[in-house]
Amino acid sequence: MTPETNPALVANPTVEVSEVSKWFGQKVAVSGVNCSFGPGLTGLLGPNGAGKTTLLRMLTGLTLPSQGDVLVKGERPRSQIDRYRDIGFVPEESALYNTLTGKQYVTYAAQLSGVAAPGQAADNALETVGLTADADRPVGGFSKGMRQRAKVAAALVHQPEILVLDEPLNGTDPVQRAHLIALFRDLANRGNTVIVSSHVLQEVERMTDRVIAIVDGKLAAAGDISAIRRAMSDIPYRVAIECDKPRHLGAALIDHDAVFSVTIDRKALHVETSDLSMLGTSIAGLAQRLDTRLSRFAPEDESLESVFRYLVERR
Repeated sequence: MTPETNPALVANPTVEVSEVSKWFGQKVAVSGVNCSFGPGLTGLLGPNGAGKTTLLRMLTGLTLPSQGDVLVKGERPRSQIDRYRDIGFVPEESALYNTLTGKQYVTYAAQLSGVAAPGQAADNALETVGLTADADRPVGGFSKGMRQRAKVAAALVHQPEILVLDEPLNGTDPVQRAHLIALFRDLANRGNTVIVSSHVLQEVERMTDRVIAIVDGKLAAAGDISAIRRAMSDIPYRVAIECDKPRHLGAALIDHDAVFSVTIDRKALHVETSDLSMLGTSIAGLAQRLDTRLSRFAPEDESLESVFRYLVERR
């Protein structure tokens, strides 16, 4: 399939995953995943144990697939070690060299990557994540949020084209979280490939529209959030409607061809419909006939949270 027909694929990919599976003994962690990533930011979603971390480790070459293939810029990282210079990886694990200062830790990462001026590169990376003031403190004394930012600095220090982030916002406070989200989006806007794994749905929704969802090790959905929701033709849409005569409008909507159910609370009508477009087209005329003023008409279930809940419950 091509990117035009398969939303899990992108044009001009930097990372390609082709029918990849990974098993550990009798446990299948990833099964037959086929997707690709390119410039921009993609959210990799899945519940705990879904296989996200295993997939990310295969993308970075740290783990080999049991079956299938992973290519980074057209090559297998294990076969062409230069590809590792194109990748920055933030693992979920928080294990760091606790006796090193923040500056020493990031400098060491720069040296491992062959950066020409590792000290200066470390200073730049620490400034990027807002850790300059703490650069001379031992990493072992950092808070969880600071440790996360130190890992991001180490991943960025060699200016990789591809950034792979496994739960990078864990433990960060709201200010740190907003700063990192802005950083990831800026890198994506500059043309970097940024892949962010998370189970915090609202944060992914703030970062990107493109989502790859993994459930039970399998590709459950791909594409932008609205497109995934539109593809769920087997469940109705939920719409919130506010007006000044909710009971009159609710009674009329019960007879609408596209409406399954209507409930009313103090603030709004909650309508389940099989055809959001049809309902949206007809609601204004219906309100006019009933002499009621509409103040709100909005889908209630196009958030990433509702889409993901559906995917998990469908297992």
